[in-house]
Amino acid sequence: MEKSSISKPTLQRLPVYLNYLHSLPESVKMTSATQVALALGLNEVQVRKDLSIASRCGGKPKTGYSVRQLAEDLEEFLGYHHPKEAVLIGVGKLGSALLSFKGFQQLGMKISCAFDNDPEKIGTEVNHIPIYHIQDMKKICPERQIQIGILTTSPEPAQELCRLMLESGILAIWNFSTALLNVPENIIVHNENLAVSLAMISYQLDEQQKKEDTSC
Repeated sequence: MEKSSISKPTLQRLPVYLNYLHSLPESVKMTSATQVALALGLNEVQVRKDLSIASRCGGKPKTGYSVRQLAEDLEEFLGYHHPKEAVLIGVGKLGSALLSFKGFQQLGMKISCAFDNDPEKIGTEVNHIPIYHIQDMKKICPERQIQIGILTTSPEPAQELCRLMLESGILAIWNFSTALLNVPENIIVHNENLAVSLAMISYQLDEQQKKEDTSC
């Protein structure tokens, strides 16, 4: 199946399956869609369908999947074996934290450099990742054929920086600002809004407490 035909929910579940496989003890050599579904609280039919998309060999009757092979298939399918280069724009506290995170390459992405307009940050490094002036983006990104940009600024300059990113050849933006970016249809934007996640946690906690109060 072509990746373009996979639904967003399916794509979101695949890393969850991979994390589960990585959590298994080394002594566990085989698993099945049934076991994965039970462990994660998911529908067995859906899990079986999802795994069939990413698995090259498929599960064997009665024995299931090789844990190692299935993990490798998921990693390959998700692009973890071929990291894509990215740049980060805005080296504030959040940007610095993301630059310091050492697990991106294992997840299929390598942050090659960062950009900022603070003279005290330009020319320095975070986690061995160099920081350049924001105006250098138009030169560096095309030279390195970098197409992913991570935006970690406040909302006020976000749209202007987005324009600069597009002029630099960026085709996909991981947006950590709260700004709603205006982009052409061919540009991919994934909004990572912390306020939305916090609102969901708060709402679910309130609902759970209401149920507990009602049952008393």
